[in-house]
Amino acid sequence: MQISNHPFETINWSAVPKEIHNGDTGIAYWQVLHVGTIRVRMVEYSANYEADHWCSKGHIILCLQGEIETTLQDGRKFVLQQGMTYHVGDGNEAHRTCSKPGCRLFIVD
Repeated sequence: MQISNHPFETINWSAVPKEIHNGDTGIAYWQVLHVGTIRVRMVEYSANYEADHWCSKGHIILCLQGEIETTLQDGRKFVLQQGMTYHVGDGNEAHRTCSKPGCRLFIVD
């Protein structure tokens, strides 16, 4: 990752508007900022959320609250609980997430 020339900045996430993204089930609320070519997001999944697509974008994800289950296209499954992270590169294993209890994530991609 290359972080372009960007001055020091703090973010008050409570002031960043929420976008609504419907899943196959449930809703994801995204708060999005762009820092050069990097997208930084605070994402909240409702209970019983299931993504509506397979994703092959690279991410670094920190689970702040709750729990998500990520399924890779080859069938492997991984559970991310509060305080855990995962990372995957662009074009690597396609993945799809769901959350039965709901969760809050910090995502850099």
